[in-house]
Amino acid sequence: MSYILGALKRYNYKHLNIRLIIWVCALTTLGVFVIASATDSDLYEKKQLLGFILGIIVMVITALISYQFILRFYTFFYAINLILLLAVKILGANHMGAKRWIDLGFIQLQPSEFTKIFLIIFFAAFFEKFSDRINTLPMLGSSIGLFVVPWLLVLSQPDLSTSIVIGVLFVSMIYVAGLSYKIIGIALAVTVPVAIIIIYILIQPNQSLLEGYQLNRINAWLHPEDARYRELNRQQDNSVMAVGSGGLWGKGLNNNTTTSVKNGKYLSEPQTDFIFCIVGEELGFIGTTGVIILLILIVIECFYIGGHAPDLAGRIIACGFGFLIATQSFVNIAVVTRVLPNTGLPLPFVSYGLSSLLSLFLSVGIVLNIALQRRDS
Repeated sequence: MSYILGALKRYNYKHLNIRLIIWVCALTTLGVFVIASATDSDLYEKKQLLGFILGIIVMVITALISYQFILRFYTFFYAINLILLLAVKILGANHMGAKRWIDLGFIQLQPSEFTKIFLIIFFAAFFEKFSDRINTLPMLGSSIGLFVVPWLLVLSQPDLSTSIVIGVLFVSMIYVAGLSYKIIGIALAVTVPVAIIIIYILIQPNQSLLEGYQLNRINAWLHPEDARYRELNRQQDNSVMAVGSGGLWGKGLNNNTTTSVKNGKYLSEPQTDFIFCIVGEELGFIGTTGVIILLILIVIECFYIGGHAPDLAGRIIACGFGFLIATQSFVNIAVVTRVLPNTGLPLPFVSYGLSSLLSLFLSVGIVLNIALQRRDS
């Protein structure tokens, strides 16, 4: 307690990043309204609003706890992460062929959402501790080994989209930690040919790297004109139609237009991964542009805070969270607009989901604390 009280006195409160708080709260507020419009029941709206309130409380608490104090328990966070991911395998609720949630009665906990945050905390402390050896083979091997274990657990749920996101997250963090360009060049020289070989294997009819439904989604995306994949393409086709039908200003929230894709029940669970198409249909080009701008502003603030962080760990956390928001937002919007194959991934701060919302606000609080410890030059 004395450590925490001492830290509170040392914080440089003039560096509290009010802009980041405003962007996050504005985007989440918009998300609550869009979720309310996307569903017939007010249950989702109430739960998301509750998550918003709890998220603010979590953000305030974590913003006042020194991130260096949190990093002391980095091995604990790694262990808890593995325990939760293993618990999903044993106790997880099966939904549409995937085990990604633990039913706690009052909430469906999705551990993979917290995996992203736990890995950011763990590797921030790990890379800072061994920063002088970041470009050595033993260190690189250890880092990859520590990453692969939780990554495989997420992949086996199966959750390909989240495993891709945390893969990008790991690469971005090790880059921020100081990975040399020589090693990056060697890695690219190896991974590009390997990626080409893997892609070639994936398009073969008897491949075994992907689950059957995952391969079908890719084929459906590659061959939209094929009648065999009409049902698989339906969600994305209707999503694109919804976004396009919104025009400049949209049809308005809670509209009763009979030509609405949402009102026609053409979208399955639009409050989650496909919430962006509801924004497009009901708030139009102005609404979708506003969401994208707010996401970009959040990423910029994270990178700004990371660039002024007092140490390497702070820089990795802030930039890592920025990369997480950027990657996940890009994938979600790309899926909704059919730029990428259909895969389930929430839009940060907008999609319905308490696990996602609470983990994001937790991260924002840590990033705000990094800003509070910025030192004037």
